[in-house]
Amino acid sequence: MKLLITVKAAPNPSETYGETVCVAALRLDLDQPGWIRLYPINFRELDGDSRFRKYDIITLEAKPSPNDPRAESWRPRADSFVVEKHLDGWPKRMTYIDDYIEDSMCDLIAAVRERPSARSLAAVRPKEILSLELEPHPGWTPTEQRKIDRYVQQLGLFDSAPRTALQAPRFKAWYRYRCHASGCNTHRQGIYDWELVALQRTVGIRDDEGVKMAIREKFWDLMCAPDRDTVFYVGNQQAHPQSFIVLGVVYPRRIKPTSRS
Repeated sequence: MKLLITVKAAPNPSETYGETVCVAALRLDLDQPGWIRLYPINFRELDGDSRFRKYDIITLEAKPSPNDPRAESWRPRADSFVVEKHLDGWPKRMTYIDDYIEDSMCDLIAAVRERPSARSLAAVRPKEILSLELEPHPGWTPTEQRKIDRYVQQLGLFDSAPRTALQAPRFKAWYRYRCHASGCNTHRQGIYDWELVALQRTVGIRDDEGVKMAIREKFWDLMCAPDRDTVFYVGNQQAHPQSFIVLGVVYPRRIKPTSRS
């Protein structure tokens, strides 16, 4: 299949892989276009030539997920990733994304409530973004920590150095917003974007207030600025189909209307 990578979600602890990443993409094959989810991906152990970025166009081999009944979920073959090209700049990216943007988060949730196998991935343009909320991350649960510990203690056949443990981020974040559905009572959705974790790692030497400031500067001041046409990539959770989370943010500049003479 041929895909445009749109989402790299925050990594989760895994006993087998150390950390697994869920990737979402738009399938570009003309006979089967639409959203797709790839899982599990052990991103740190992908070969150098196979590492991919958001907004790369790639080809790969995959099969329907044997453990996830959601129609969009596929299990990739780890050694089959080939990066074809990268799309620089929002104008090139939006050419692919525009047709998939919708206005109602409420409708997505209602569809899943009625039929759990309904669509589990989407791009939603909020009507009004009300707040960005931050709370300290509680750290890994005992079960998650055991998975990490077992992975680190194992030495793979091709490991040339000790395995490193996945560190929990310092803060969790949520967006609260109102969608375009009539009577929307607002949505509060956790942010599970890879960029949220990577940003906290980059500014890790700062104190807590400094880290929170960096998060707000990017995820609020930049991504949700008045001059940005903000769109949320959202996806639900397999165990809780009605619970959608924000997997990433689209934030091109708004197109100014042309003035009439």
